[in-house]
Amino acid sequence: MSYTLLFPGQGSQSVGMLKALGDAHPQISQTFDEASDALGFDLATLVREGPKDELDRTENTQPALLAAGVAVWRAWQAQGVLPPLALAGHSLGEYTALVAAESIAFADALKLVALRGRLMQAAVPEGQGGMVAVIGLDDEAVGKLCTAYPGRELLAPANYNAPGQVVVAGETPALDWLTANGKAHGARMVMRVGMSVPSHCSLLKSAADELAVALAAIPITAPKIPVLHNLDALPRHEPDAIRAALAAQLHQPVQWTRIIQSLSAQGVNTWLECGPGKVLTGLVKRSVEGATLVVLEDPTAFAASATHLKA
Repeated sequence: MSYTLLFPGQGSQSVGMLKALGDAHPQISQTFDEASDALGFDLATLVREGPKDELDRTENTQPALLAAGVAVWRAWQAQGVLPPLALAGHSLGEYTALVAAESIAFADALKLVALRGRLMQAAVPEGQGGMVAVIGLDDEAVGKLCTAYPGRELLAPANYNAPGQVVVAGETPALDWLTANGKAHGARMVMRVGMSVPSHCSLLKSAADELAVALAAIPITAPKIPVLHNLDALPRHEPDAIRAALAAQLHQPVQWTRIIQSLSAQGVNTWLECGPGKVLTGLVKRSVEGATLVVLEDPTAFAASATHLKA
């Protein structure tokens, strides 16, 4: 049986995440404590108790979600399971996947994504940009919709998440226009996403350049499990190629639909969401007919899948 683990990105966080799973698996609390030590502040208490506004700050959200994904991965590995065919992570989750594949050290990745969050927020001050989900149009139609915007502000596809679901990034006036006019251009639904930063578009090129400098100073090795990158749905083995892909994905669209299609074509039939929430398994459901979907945050699903996939 071929299976993959998918690591979620920003938006899947919540105060108290993984509590139920952590009650049964000590790796959860141990990983959050390790993250706190690496970062120099009490991330474990922030995740456990909040406040939500502080957890939702991009520079805190990113290391919190990376730690959560690594925690579930460690608990999963402790079950003596078969190795997955490949790994993938959505946006920020790509870093988590690389930690799981032993390409980047956990402590280094935590510091990288905290910096990534700070650079993202600094690149576009809060209130000046964001993201909007467009439901019910294909990729080409969303591109045409963006070019139909009559203003000069940026509006561009940022996350190709699933057939008929694309997230658009841009500056606030352009997003306001899209929200008001998207349905008239054929969209079934147009809704703001809870992101104060317009990720994966050219507005973050300066942040990507600064992130590249930090990436150059971090040891990276060839992944022990293939990791498909957001940039082009391809795996990489050379450290410099991995660094370049991580920097580029900050200002170029997430090709999540292509990642799912590639994994499916390789024979993946079981998809495990490795972290909080069920956003990614929901996207797989829209993309792959008859897929077996598992949300590992659910202790019952975790235990049943571990039994099924024992080595």
